[in-house]
Amino acid sequence: MSRSRLQVIYSGRVQGVGFRYTAKTLAAGFEITGTVRNLPDGGVELLAEGLKEELGAFQGAIRDSGLGHFISREQVMWSEPTGEFRGFGIVG
Repeated sequence: MSRSRLQVIYSGRVQGVGFRYTAKTLAAGFEITGTVRNLPDGGVELLAEGLKEELGAFQGAIRDSGLGHFISREQVMWSEPTGEFRGFGIVG
């Protein structure tokens, strides 16, 4: 199986609700690497790399974690991994 890169831009009331901390905590349960950060427009950007199945499960875990009702939109983009990440962390 090959690795993929997932970028998700979350919109809604996603800042100030523990979104980044929850994403970082959930990431520990998956074999993924990446970052999560607040965006100036009030959204949150998630960048993660790993097996596509792991990334999909991680994305679902974020929705199911109690954050789902804060999310009004998810803009999802898949691409080739860059291998730039070591672990998963909050940036910005």
